Amino acid sequence: MSRLRIFAEDAPQTPELVTHDGDEIARELRKIGVAFERWQAAQPIAAGASQDEVIAAYRADIDRLVAERGFTSVDVISIAPDNPKKEELRGKFLEEHFHKEDEVRFFVAGSGLFTLHVDGRVYEIECVKDDLIAVPDGTTHWFDMGPEPNFVAIRFFQQPDGWIGHFTGSDIAQHFPRYEGRD
Repeated sequence: MSRLRIFAEDAPQTPELVTHDGDEIARELRKIGVAFERWQAAQPIAAGASQDEVIAAYRADIDRLVAERGFTSVDVISIAPDNPKKEELRGKFLEEHFHKEDEVRFFVAGSGLFTLHVDGRVYEIECVKDDLIAVPDGTTHWFDMGPEPNFVAIRFFQQPDGWIGHFTGSDIAQHFPRYEGRD
């Protein structure tokens, strides 16, 4: 189940809001320019499905988003708990950073935690299967896939280097809980 927790940036132990309601999550995130949607596959997706099969299952939503936002490429990333580089992959975006284009991810399976730092508030969004999040370019955030990463996500890009993180040097991410994943 998706979850949004909102904190004051100086109070990482006391959320001001906690909700699992998708409509409320979308409303709260819309206030800071972040899109949150739920998608349903047009056809069943088998475990281990190819990138083409995954994209085909969500073709209508993908085409709509590409047309609305001008994405030039779409791909599928899959990370499993047995990945030998899981610690390196997890550590890559654990510190506060931003991108020079929107970061848009759709979770086909599994989960991950996006944490946004906007106007003195921290928005922690646990994305799970069927969740799409679109974080606007320039929005400071961090992403945690947990110690045993397990997700399949569709990624959208406008430029080949759009995914590159520009780190702020802030230690704020170290003050908020890390993601332990779903049970």
